[in-house]
Amino acid sequence: MSPVGFYLHVPFCRRKCPYCDFYSIAREEGHAEQAAYVDALEHELRTLPADFKPQTVFIGGGTPTELATPLLARLLALLPQYIDLTDVQEWTCEANPGTFTTEKAQLLCEAGVNRLSIGAQSFQPSLLAFLGRIHGPDEIDAAAALARATGFPALNLDLIHSVPGSTPATLDADLDRVLAWSPEHIACYHLIIEEGTPFHRQRAQGTLQELDDDRQFAQYELARNRLREAGYTHYEISNFAKPGHKCRHNRLYWTGGAYIGCGPSAHSHWAGRRYANVRGLRPYLRHLRAGESPVSFSEELDPAAKARETLVMQLRELEGVNRIAFQQLTGIDYHDLCGPAIDRLCRESWLQESNGHLRLTEKALFLSDAVMAELV
Repeated sequence: MSPVGFYLHVPFCRRKCPYCDFYSIAREEGHAEQAAYVDALEHELRTLPADFKPQTVFIGGGTPTELATPLLARLLALLPQYIDLTDVQEWTCEANPGTFTTEKAQLLCEAGVNRLSIGAQSFQPSLLAFLGRIHGPDEIDAAAALARATGFPALNLDLIHSVPGSTPATLDADLDRVLAWSPEHIACYHLIIEEGTPFHRQRAQGTLQELDDDRQFAQYELARNRLREAGYTHYEISNFAKPGHKCRHNRLYWTGGAYIGCGPSAHSHWAGRRYANVRGLRPYLRHLRAGESPVSFSEELDPAAKARETLVMQLRELEGVNRIAFQQLTGIDYHDLCGPAIDRLCRESWLQESNGHLRLTEKALFLSDAVMAELV
C-alpha cells in the first residue's frame, strides 16, 4: 500500500510576510482566537476516518510555533487521541526563529516530531527586513542550535534566493551560514511574486523591481553548485537532501499520494477526491461549532485530468517519471496522454526521455513552470 500523510495547518503568524500567499492571520498579542482554533480543530479531528494511519505528519502554517506554549501542548496531545500515529516515519513541524523557544522545542520533540523545518530565508539583515521577517541572523543560529541541542533527528533550513537587493555574494554568505549547521535537508526557493500579496501590489505599482532572469538564474545555479559540492542531492527543483533525508511528506504531493489536511485552508487528496477547507478562520470556527463540515471545495478529477496533474507533479523531482510505474499508477501511458507535447519539448531540449524515464533537462529546471504548463 502506498504511504499516506496528514497535514495540519496552524494559521497564526506574528506578522504577515509580504511574499506569502499561504492563509494566515497576524496577531501581535492575545490568544483568544488560538484557543478557539484548537477547540475547532478537535471537532475536525473527530471526523477523520477511524482507520486513518498516516506514515508522514506535517504541521505547517502560518507559524506553528506562534501558538502559545499551553495551546501547542494541547494540540500535540490531541493528535494521538484521534489519529493512529504508530506507523509515522517522518513528523515535520515548521518553526520561526523568532517564536521558537526551549519549552516549545521540548514539547515538539517529546510528542514525536523528528524533523524540524526552520524558516531562515536569509542571514542578511537588509534582506530579512525586506522580506518582513520578525527575526535576525543571530536568532536563526540560536534556533538551529536549540534544535540540535534538543535532539531532533533531522533539521531542514529554508532559504530564499533572487530577492531584490541580493547578489551572488549575499547568497554565497547565506549558504556558508546554512552549511555551518550541516542540516539534513535544505530548501532553497526562488522568490516568486504571488498574486494577492503585498509584493504583487508593489510590483504592479512599480515600487518593487525583481531581479532580471539572468541574475535569478545565476543565483539558482550558484545554490545548486554549492549544495551539490557540499554533498547534498538535488532531488526536487528547490530541495536538497543528505542521503536518506528526502522529505517524505512533500514527496506525497509530488508523486500523487494520498493525504488528509485539517485546519482552515487545508487541502486533502483522499479516496479519489480532492477537497479543501474554508480559507478563513472565522468561517472555519463557525462551521465546526455548528457541527458542520468545514469543506468548501470538492472535486473528483477524471482519470486523464488526474494523470496530467500527476505527470506535472512527478516531473518536479529530478529523477523524473518512470513510464511503466506511471501507467501502473494512473492507468494511462503518458505518451497517450500528451505525446505530441512531450515530443516537441524533447526536440526543444526542455524534456529528455531515456531508459523509460521522462525528466526535465538542466536548462528546464529554472523555467519548470513554463515547461509544465505545456503538459496540462
